Amino acid sequence: MARVMYLDAFSGAAGDMVLGALIDAGLPVDALRAALGSLGVEHDLEVSRVLRSGLSATHVTVREHAHVHAGRSSSHRHDNHGHEHTHEHGHRSLEEISRLIGHSGLSTAGKETAVAMFRRLAEAEASLHDVSVDEVHLHEVGALDSIIDIVGAVFAFEWFGIGDVVSSPLNVGAGSVRMAHGVFPVPAPATVRLLGAAPVYSRGDDGELVTPTGALIVSTFARGFGPLPAMRVDRAGYGAGTRDVPGRPNVLRVMIGERTEAQAAHQPGDVLKIECEIDDMSPQLFGPVADRLLSMGALDVFLTPIYMKKGRPGTLLTALGRPEDRERLCNVIFRETTSIGVRFESVARETLDRRWVELAIDGGTVRIKIASRGGEVLNAAPEFDDCLRIATATGRPVKTVHADALRAWSEQERS
Repeated sequence: MARVMYLDAFSGAAGDMVLGALIDAGLPVDALRAALGSLGVEHDLEVSRVLRSGLSATHVTVREHAHVHAGRSSSHRHDNHGHEHTHEHGHRSLEEISRLIGHSGLSTAGKETAVAMFRRLAEAEASLHDVSVDEVHLHEVGALDSIIDIVGAVFAFEWFGIGDVVSSPLNVGAGSVRMAHGVFPVPAPATVRLLGAAPVYSRGDDGELVTPTGALIVSTFARGFGPLPAMRVDRAGYGAGTRDVPGRPNVLRVMIGERTEAQAAHQPGDVLKIECEIDDMSPQLFGPVADRLLSMGALDVFLTPIYMKKGRPGTLLTALGRPEDRERLCNVIFRETTSIGVRFESVARETLDRRWVELAIDGGTVRIKIASRGGEVLNAAPEFDDCLRIATATGRPVKTVHADALRAWSEQERS
């Protein structure tokens, strides 16, 4: 069975909470320190056990060794997890951060992921402040603690080696937060941009619960969002925010285990919806992909034109199938398309009772699909391929053959 990781963000998400939860779930601290030490920036990674509303969790703190930064002054903001964010004028640029990541202990793919994450952040900040990416100042996540959180998260997800990562909807908190440019409503503008299409909600009056770093990490690694999937949990981890909030554990929970048979999580008649967006594949390939999915048991396949980030046109590929066919349908998508991730969603459906009848008309035999409910016939549809075959053989228009088939069925019903 496939391994799955579930991120339970009932109290939001921040970079250090993600790292703490993954350490709590089994990530070796020494291996993490070794990977981060290769960044070449002097710091201490402090890992400790704490209680959050009576729940034991792992807390991670990053401390940069004190240096005098000529020409840099700093201001601070606090989010509701209690993290202090330093805004140094002259923060590390995207180029400098990319250079640090290049010297890290991440794999080649991990380095590419980390650099792409910071570029996403820079593009979000540039768009919000109407400046170019080269001019943007990476305030909240240009500081060392956020660099450590992001690079550490990339290493951690690689270490676990689980591609099937699902997140709950994220509790973003409520109220307002003071940032470098003033006071903003929660969630902060950069957080909104980085969350993208991730489902969010607001509960309580606790202030900011999802930080830009947390939004960036979750939206990068989660391949789907929704309730806890059907799974056997063999390990769990809790990553603590700094504040201890009475009555609500200020933690991010991670659960890791094996997916179980999907039927157990579905009601009779439910189907599984599998989706992915594709913007880098030849349009000629979509037809064969749809045919292949149908031949492998998909109940329906359809394509929807969409616009993706940066205004790029793309295609939303949607396949409906039985829960037990999930693995082989996903194999088709991964083998036959350029997609690197898919989403799952259980969809309830109600269908009419269906049966087939065969009728002889001029030129051959046509199958008629009869749909009924409670014994009452509601629809009758001639099979198009049969009509086309007869039209081709007789030289008559397809619409004429189709009408003849419906007429024959009506006459049979009246007799």
